[in-house]
Order: sequence, then C-alpha cells, then structure tokens
Amino acid sequence: MTGRIVLRWSGVASIEGDMLERVRRDVEAAFALPTDLVIVDGLPPDSLDVRRCQHSSTKLLRWILTSMPPEATKVVGITDVDLFIPVLTFVFGEAQVGGSAAVVSMARLRLLANGRTAAPALVETRLLKECLHELGHTFGLVHCPDNGCLMSRSNSVLEVDQKRTAFCRDCRQRLRRLQEEGKNHER
Repeated sequence: MTGRIVLRWSGVASIEGDMLERVRRDVEAAFALPTDLVIVDGLPPDSLDVRRCQHSSTKLLRWILTSMPPEATKVVGITDVDLFIPVLTFVFGEAQVGGSAAVVSMARLRLLANGRTAAPALVETRLLKECLHELGHTFGLVHCPDNGCLMSRSNSVLEVDQKRTAFCRDCRQRLRRLQEEGKNHER
C-alpha cells in the first residue's frame, strides 16, 4: 500500500515533550509507511455531550474525515478529551474498519487503575498501543482473542498494559495480506 499515515493532534492541553514524535516514528516503523505529525487547533463544538462531559468519538471521526490531507491514506486523530459512544461509558478510541480514519483519546491512558496520574513513559506506551490498534482496524483487522495482541479489545488501562506493542503472528499475517490486497487494488 502506498500513501501516508497522518497523526493529528487536537488536544486541549499541551502534550509532554517529544512524545508524539516518538509515537510517530514507531507507527511509521510498524506499518512501513511514511508518517507525518500535524497539530490542529481546537475540536468541533458539536462533539461535546454536556450531560456526559465527554466528546463523541463518532463525531470526532466524521470531523477528521472531512479534513483529511489529500496525501493521507490513513489519519489518526489524537486528543486528550474523554471519548464515548452511546452504548459505552468511555472508549480509548474508534476507527473505521477498512476505512481511512481513527481517533484515540489519551484522557484515560494518562491514569493508573487507582486514578492517579501515570508516568509519561507508560502513557506513551499506551498511546502507541492504541494508535497501532486503531490503525490496525483501518487496515481491516478486527479484534483478536489473544489478550497480548495489539488487536485485543481493551476495556481498562490494565488490559491496555497487558498488550504487547506488536501484533500477534496471525494478525501480522492478516495485516500483510490486507496491505498487499490494497497495493493490488491501486494498480
């Protein structure tokens, strides 16, 4: 597959140091596609649900899609606001399976299970895992039953922490096959 991945930061607060740049490099290496980092000001006002004090991940996903850079094959919006979908209390992210866009929230990735603030290195590892997970969905991967695989479902930060920073053998093979199919469709 040709093209580019774009990581698009649109948070409320500033991000720690070079965290996004390191995540960008790791994403680029994982998918063997050039990956850019873009900083965007603000969030769409219609994404905030004032009753829940959370942002709709689906509305953020639509917003990301409306402003995709033309050279981008995949875009991951990264934010620090808390995300939800109507049937869940929160989500770490959401993606279009087999599509172009995904969104990841750092809000809960910054916390330990006891509610305290996690160390920056742990937050960075969690952010990388969730970006790779959601990008995996955009390439066509679905949730994996292997709890250590990046594509396993995560309902808590403890489950995010249990994942490796790599796809399991089966998901890696599926990803390669899906990327090859994408290249063949471009020809």
